[in-house]
Amino acid sequence: MREESTAFVPGHITGFFSAHPDDDPTKAGSRGAGVTLTDGVEVTVEPATDDTSTVVLDGEECDVDPVETVLETLEVSARVEAESELPIGSGFGVSGAMALGTALAANQVFERKLSWNELVTIAHGAEVQAGTGLGDVVAQAHGGVPIRLEPGAPQVNTLDAIPSRARVEYVSFGELSTADVLSGETERLSAAGKQALSRVVEEPTLLSFMYASRLFAREAELLTEQVARTIGDVTEVDGQASMAMLGETVFALGTGLSDAGYEPAVCATHPAGAMLK
Repeated sequence: MREESTAFVPGHITGFFSAHPDDDPTKAGSRGAGVTLTDGVEVTVEPATDDTSTVVLDGEECDVDPVETVLETLEVSARVEAESELPIGSGFGVSGAMALGTALAANQVFERKLSWNELVTIAHGAEVQAGTGLGDVVAQAHGGVPIRLEPGAPQVNTLDAIPSRARVEYVSFGELSTADVLSGETERLSAAGKQALSRVVEEPTLLSFMYASRLFAREAELLTEQVARTIGDVTEVDGQASMAMLGETVFALGTGLSDAGYEPAVCATHPAGAMLK
């Protein structure tokens, strides 16, 4: 047993998606596409001093259901400390990053000897069970600009990617509850997501992705007034921007938000997936 292990998991912004439920959480998930980010979450796992697991995010102890499920599945008690460069509940896949980072680091600390796909499956299933996400974990494990062609964990899903890198800017105006959206009526959302995916599969470019994402946000009726106004501001300066799913967040490629007069956080697409440090 090691004293501790640390994993880095990139943030993930979903541009569009369709929901695909299943009684088996490892088969449930989403189709869609997004961008992984060089801004992300660092997760450190060490054995618990007693039999009680604790989770600390940015210095504050908290309950994160997917993380607790990962630890229970691995049958370990641990202290999990996560530091996020990204805002919480704003469409950056922080809960998925914490689940995946915990799985990777705990596997090493407690010498569980599980494979990459097994660990991604555990983290994906935990997030689906918690209702906090459907596709972030598999995207964060992949890196780049992943396209989720089929839902679920690695043993059942199909992934492709847009072979591009880009500067990414983002501004966040607040939180949206992923669980509330996913537990509601998703027919309109999924229909829009299927159309968006078809567009990007036909033309797998960043420009096509951004267009499909904007169209999805509008047709799925997810745009808030602030987000719509900000996207419009970027469009007026010939930039490319859309809404992060699911959060009151606008992301742009290149310098779109800066050109529109905002003061965004700046990062880039992440060239690889989650990794142990």
